[in-house]
Amino acid sequence: MLNAVYRLVAPRRFEVAFNNIDLCEDKILVRPTHMSICRADQRYYQGTRPAEILEKKLPMALIHEAVGEVVYDPQGYFAPGNPVVLIPNLPSEYDDIISENYLESSVFRSSGYDGFMQDYISMDKDRVIKLPDSINKSVASFTELSSVSVHAIGRFSSIAHMRRNNVGIWGDGTLGYITAVIFKALFPDTELYIFGTDREKLESFSFAERTFLVQSVPENIRVDHAFECVGGDASQKAVNQIISLIRPEGTIALLGVSEYNVPLNTRLILEKGLRLFGSSRSGRKDFEKIVELYKSSPEIIGHLVNIVGAQIEIRSINDMVTAFETDMRKPMGKTIMIWKK
Repeated sequence: MLNAVYRLVAPRRFEVAFNNIDLCEDKILVRPTHMSICRADQRYYQGTRPAEILEKKLPMALIHEAVGEVVYDPQGYFAPGNPVVLIPNLPSEYDDIISENYLESSVFRSSGYDGFMQDYISMDKDRVIKLPDSINKSVASFTELSSVSVHAIGRFSSIAHMRRNNVGIWGDGTLGYITAVIFKALFPDTELYIFGTDREKLESFSFAERTFLVQSVPENIRVDHAFECVGGDASQKAVNQIISLIRPEGTIALLGVSEYNVPLNTRLILEKGLRLFGSSRSGRKDFEKIVELYKSSPEIIGHLVNIVGAQIEIRSINDMVTAFETDMRKPMGKTIMIWKK
């Protein structure tokens, strides 16, 4: 079966390539329907990754946040038309200690391996999870990002001590918002404090107990644990403010991605006996957890719909460029490509 793959060949330039999909007995054929643009996709599109990385990874189809519809399942586990979320992490082995998203042998779509910007995709059965038929597909399109928050919160739950009277989340952008929504659903009795730089964005965290501008945090504010969801150039200030405000023996979850080394106040880390852990990507169990939460805690969908931004129908390469250029100018939220190819 001939398939079209839409690859980024150079910054801001997509080209179509063709490959052949074999309809194998152990593969499921899926047609993508909704795709969400991630910051990582934008770094490739804009060419802001180091030149040596771009040279190594391009040409490559972008997008690792997507949902689709089943076209063909030879084993009959899925029916044609079933809505499914697509898992971009592709492990080649199992380890009883290390999660699939941290295995050095795993590959990840849209990071050196073709992502979901294709007409059809051949998927292993364990790389797709059925969604509720009535789900908002624009929200579901960024399930991958939501699963990253689920993964980090799950690790926090197993690492952090049990005094969880209040938890701080640093970052008023999309990642901070999603992490806050999911954390509040899982820990409704913990007071949630949000720390950010934009008063208007902070107002969207209506479900949190308190919000603060980072430049004017009251002197008496402390948190038991914290999540850093800032990344980029602001990581240093965010992490070091957390170190200053967190109580002794607290746990800090690091989720924000930075291209630069981040200096840390190790004296205070040692003095307070803090635990810091990094969290990246996710695996199948995290996708299963967030899909369960969609069903059991429908308020999550109600909150997440607030960060759906532009929704752009994609019928041509020009439409793809429009979507990425639109996404560059957004103040917050997720740009959704509705795949009409």
